Amino acid sequence: LDPENTGFIGVETFASLVHSHELPLDPAKLDMLVALAQGNDEGQVCYQELVDLISSKRSSSFKRAIANGQRALPRDVLLDETGLGFYKRFVRYVAYEILPCEMDRRWYFYQHRTCPPPVFMAAVTLTQIIVFLCYGARLNKWVLQTYHPEYMKSPLVYHPGHRARAWRFLTYMFMHVGLEQLGFNALLQLMIGVPLEMVHGILRISFLYLAGVLAGSLTVSITDMRAPLVGGSGGVYALCSAHLANVVMVSARHRGP
Repeated sequence: LDPENTGFIGVETFASLVHSHELPLDPAKLDMLVALAQGNDEGQVCYQELVDLISSKRSSSFKRAIANGQRALPRDVLLDETGLGFYKRFVRYVAYEILPCEMDRRWYFYQHRTCPPPVFMAAVTLTQIIVFLCYGARLNKWVLQTYHPEYMKSPLVYHPGHRARAWRFLTYMFMHVGLEQLGFNALLQLMIGVPLEMVHGILRISFLYLAGVLAGSLTVSITDMRAPLVGGSGGVYALCSAHLANVVMVSARHRGP
């Protein structure tokens, strides 16, 4: 196929190769290979690009092929999938909720693995619930706990007067003043944070969430030197901002140019 050893073959040769041989690839990868071929401005396919794609590497050339828009894929291809279990349906929902491009949705849907699971947001939420229950049972108070003097002695609560205790800039996210605040934050963390973590990974989402928490304590240090600070609202606001960016991209993609 490449007698001159250039590392490239023509699109027509590649197309005949795909159709004349039973390649052990899933349908998603076959469509991606075709998109890669059609998206090449020189009408050629690079051997290394094929190797990278088959080995599940997202090369810059493949991203350019996605952006090229010369491939024809039905927008409802994933919605037409039948016989899916509950988890795969949830993965499909996450793909359409977070990703703006149909090709990216298909890539994510077929390449998604349950390991590692989205443990960060689940672990943070569970820890917040456990801490709240422990302090509620200890103080026998389930609302406006900051009014209890023993609550304010907690090593987790942040107060501008405790700036020297650096861990408090983050640990205040595990404390909540009542059921309303805890329930609201936990709901948003699970509804928004888990899908974001499934797509973008634990490192990005954990950094985003903790950055929001840190921004909250730093802001209070500047704006109100008397106010104690509890709750994971700073991290929740960061998650909502990231989700809003996804909503804008998905909406823009649906409207088209």
